[in-house]
Amino acid sequence: MSQTKQFQAESKRMLDLMIHSIYTHKEIFLRELISNASDAIDKRYYQALQADGTGGGLTRESFEIALKIDKTARTLTVTDNGCGMNAAELESNLGTIARSGSLQFKQEIGNAEEIDVIGQFGVGFYAAFMVADEITVESRKIGEEDAWRWHSEGAEGFTVAPCEKADVGTVIRLRIKENTEQEQYDEFLEPYRLRELVKRYSDYIRYPIRADMPGSRPKPLPEDAPEDAQPEWETYTERQTLNSMTPLWRKNKNEITEEDYNGFYREAFHDYEPPLRIVHAATEGDITYQALLFLPAKPPANYYSKEFEKGLTLYSNGVMIMERCKDLLPDCFSFVRGIVDTQDLSLNISREMLQHDRQLKRIAANIEKKLKAELKSLLEEEREKYHALYKSFGLNLKYALYAILSQSYGMQREDALAAFLEFTSTARETPVTFAEYIAAMPEGQEYIYYASGESAAQIKRLPQCERLTEKGWEILCLTDDVDEFLFRILREIEGKELRAVADAGEELESEEEKTALESAKENAKTLLAACKEALEGKVAEVTLTTRLKTHPVCLGTQGGVSLEMERVLQSQPGAEGAPPLKAERVLEINANHPILQKLTAIQEDADTLKRYALLLYNQALLIEGFPVEDAVEFSNAICSLMV
Repeated sequence: MSQTKQFQAESKRMLDLMIHSIYTHKEIFLRELISNASDAIDKRYYQALQADGTGGGLTRESFEIALKIDKTARTLTVTDNGCGMNAAELESNLGTIARSGSLQFKQEIGNAEEIDVIGQFGVGFYAAFMVADEITVESRKIGEEDAWRWHSEGAEGFTVAPCEKADVGTVIRLRIKENTEQEQYDEFLEPYRLRELVKRYSDYIRYPIRADMPGSRPKPLPEDAPEDAQPEWETYTERQTLNSMTPLWRKNKNEITEEDYNGFYREAFHDYEPPLRIVHAATEGDITYQALLFLPAKPPANYYSKEFEKGLTLYSNGVMIMERCKDLLPDCFSFVRGIVDTQDLSLNISREMLQHDRQLKRIAANIEKKLKAELKSLLEEEREKYHALYKSFGLNLKYALYAILSQSYGMQREDALAAFLEFTSTARETPVTFAEYIAAMPEGQEYIYYASGESAAQIKRLPQCERLTEKGWEILCLTDDVDEFLFRILREIEGKELRAVADAGEELESEEEKTALESAKENAKTLLAACKEALEGKVAEVTLTTRLKTHPVCLGTQGGVSLEMERVLQSQPGAEGAPPLKAERVLEINANHPILQKLTAIQEDADTLKRYALLLYNQALLIEGFPVEDAVEFSNAICSLMV
């Protein structure tokens, strides 16, 4: 008669903690049991190879992991033909929570690289108590005749007793808990649910995972059946292999077709449009991992929402550890999909959470470097594909770059990321990068010019752009909300200052023009002051300019907030109740336009001057894409000048 033994140095509270707190999802238990079974097979196969160099006639095809359901008895059984355990090992490995037979095995062989074992901790076995109220383990160790049964119903303890078992290996039988109001444990007695869990977590275990799966099919019709006879259907059970075993990313690239890659991408990420680029990388040395990455053609529907979660699927020796490991992708490449498989990570006892160790950071750094190289290649060699990628994800690159620069107060350069940005310009039909813009700058142009607006077409019509385009100087058209904020903090590219067209001036004027302008301002000092007073605080200043060509006025700013920044900030959620953040507006009047002579002629008539000033101010607002502040006042001003 067996005697109940207590778990060594552990309490019921500790076991309860593991069962209810360490694992996020109850379904994880099957992954842990299958991983342990795979380890046991690895050990037997390795020991056989060490014994005679041939494996004793055993090959990888000699092994399997079997799942069996008995709904009547409410049992789920996991069987392997691995190395097995004797009584002492059952008590040692299963009687001490958090003891790992796999870890000890790796230490004993001295060179852990000779064989990959998945398990590092013994806690995974106890995950089964999340779904089972009773666990029975029957095992027979290779090279021994006796078999042993380990049995436990929870933290109260366990028993170890002799049993009958004909074959080497281990059988783990779980008695699944009864359903409760909160939990439906019956799902773990459904064959198709087990198939789903194997496919999700253990699809790339190197040994076949088999189970009897139900199906239905039509019965053959008798020979004399009428033509319109409908066949009867019958149910049947078929032994099936539930896992694919060989991960695509572990195959040689020359063995994989484009259709293989696209099929994997379609199945794994539910995107029926082929990716724009596939990155298949393998790294060995101080850190070893395989990565299969995809640059999608289009973003998912929730990409630019709070619901979207970035991350690569992380595997450890083919076992899925995390569905989305955020730490493997920088924010700038959050759109990338794919997997990373490595044995070099330090896993904690639940295998669900990673220690943020040096190895994980190194993998992430390598992936970021690889992705930047791939984007550079796509940009230089397949520009149409890059245009498509940028159309979908360019906004994310901008936000990510802005976040990097703003967090470092603009002191950290990120020219490598800035090199991937594209913009519409006033001089080209196709988007242009900073490098292409700089390469095309004519002699005498010192700055990279940009202007913000709702569309490129609207920007091209801005009065401030006229003289620049006449000189053959290209202007980048910024149409995304983040653009001007990014340019203000980026400041320069390759030593070339980024300058808004609203700030362009002195470089457009000759010395004669500068002298003439200062003289005109002095002569119009009284007029300009009267116009400012007439606008009643709408502008910080009214001045003259020579940077306009045919347009009478434009609206500029002074200080750190531009008109575009004002528009963006006031449109943000929650901005309605906050004090409005307004740019310090400057009404600039063309010193060479007849409108100046008209204003000079009427400056003694205060009412008329006010109507003219309001008219010019609202005209400047409309040109910049802003609504007039008082539509009735604007309409009345026009009518009064028409009659």
